[in-house]
Amino acid sequence: MKKLSYTLLFAASLSFGQFFEKDKVFTKQDTLKGSNTQFRNFWDVKKYDLSVEPDFAQKSIKGNNKISFEIIKDVTNPTFQIDLQQPMKADKVEATFPVAEYKQDGDFIWIKTNKSFKKGEKYTIDVTYSGNPTIAKRAPWDGGWVFTKDENGNPWMSVADEGIGASIWLPTKDIWDDEPDNGVVMKIITPKDLVGVGNGRLISKKTEGDKMAYTWEVKNPINAYSIIPNIGKYVNFKDTFNGEKGKLDLDYWVIDYNLDKAKKQFQQVKPMLSAFEYWFGPYPFYEDSYKLVDSPYLGMEHQSNVAYGNAYQNGYLGQDLSGTGVGLNWDYIIVHESGHEWFANNITAKDQADMWVHEGFTMYSEVLFTEKYMDKKSADIYAGGIRNGIQNDVPIIGKYGVRNEGSGDMYPKGASMLHTIRQIINNDAKFREILRGINKDFYHQTVTTEQIENYISKKSRIDFSSVFNQYLRTTKIPTLEYSQKGEELKFRYTNVVKNLKLPIIIDGITINPIEQWQTVKLKKGTPVQFNENYYIDYKKVQ
Repeated sequence: MKKLSYTLLFAASLSFGQFFEKDKVFTKQDTLKGSNTQFRNFWDVKKYDLSVEPDFAQKSIKGNNKISFEIIKDVTNPTFQIDLQQPMKADKVEATFPVAEYKQDGDFIWIKTNKSFKKGEKYTIDVTYSGNPTIAKRAPWDGGWVFTKDENGNPWMSVADEGIGASIWLPTKDIWDDEPDNGVVMKIITPKDLVGVGNGRLISKKTEGDKMAYTWEVKNPINAYSIIPNIGKYVNFKDTFNGEKGKLDLDYWVIDYNLDKAKKQFQQVKPMLSAFEYWFGPYPFYEDSYKLVDSPYLGMEHQSNVAYGNAYQNGYLGQDLSGTGVGLNWDYIIVHESGHEWFANNITAKDQADMWVHEGFTMYSEVLFTEKYMDKKSADIYAGGIRNGIQNDVPIIGKYGVRNEGSGDMYPKGASMLHTIRQIINNDAKFREILRGINKDFYHQTVTTEQIENYISKKSRIDFSSVFNQYLRTTKIPTLEYSQKGEELKFRYTNVVKNLKLPIIIDGITINPIEQWQTVKLKKGTPVQFNENYYIDYKKVQ
């Protein structure tokens, strides 16, 4: 079982976009893609109004994106950077300001101006695009479009682009820290016998010649990698959830032959929403609805358009990532990907280096869901099991400014760190208050890891800075060395960052280990029982 969980966790980390390259040499292009450069830092995206039309036979797409934005600081003769990765082409670029010149160079469109811009001014850039986008070889393990067929031989198309970027197909400002404040309108043009499903709510369905146009609207901020069209032989059914903010519309789009299976499997959605609203606060996108959509790949957290491809079975493709059996009681993709609506979509890391904010909290949401859905004992067993997938190869936090993700350990190690922090706080009401506070106080925002770290320390009134440094920035796991003689327990920490402050409760007594030996008297002389919910190693010494 342990070997199985290692293998599955590695597969899971890949399936959700983890492609850590330990010895990668970063280039100027990486910096242009991952940094808030002089070509990006003077304008703020307000809205995307886009269209996309895929051609299944040619494996191509075409469309346009009108980018509405506001100038956020005075600037003279700037150059705008729009991201559009090869081999996609910009066929035409228009703007509501004078364009001196534009050209496409590599993965970027450069728009030069001979104009002074003033803070507060509003403009648009409209890019018409076309081409044969990168095809995913094994979505979502890699990025790209998927042109496949369903079981009945009908075309089925979508895209996965979290790691590689939305600009693999869409001309956009492809940096995580600038989400369109006023949302997105996306028109998906399809053959008449197919259906286009996007994010948010369907606002119109019209015939355009021999095609159909499905227009979807997202009213909330949304990260570019979450903007996803799905095209296939979809059918729809609906439900509602009575949540903390009232009635939440539940919208399900599945391939026609999956309808009966979906109506049964998706009954898990309401318990999931109930658990997450309890722990994290209201679902963040009531205005846009909650939606699950059949996907030609395993799954992704696309905002109000959650991709589902778990074959209508519990666990992770029928297996349990924790290796404990607990994870077979619920559908991994429904729970994990929906957890991202709070951590990744409501709260988004400004830089991919801080992606643990998405994945650590969301893997821990599986533990919290289990606790509400089943019981605390099962949740603790599950939390212990997922540690088997931790590799401690490189730190969780990646390199900033170059679109670099840290280790895939951001999933199980991030969750294990949060479980440890919960033990230290030792007050589940306070812990829940902090989780809900994060989602309220950073509502619809992009954040840095420092903001999240400081928030948890401030609200708990415990300095967790050394704990975060230990688990996020090193591969060391604290080791508690100990020896016991009767009622006397001798102990110290090894393999720790300097001045680690990680207290442990043992037999009702709180100890504060340091790197020097200490001694404490226990209440009983029986062998000490350690709390396995802390992610530390215990080593008995003579």
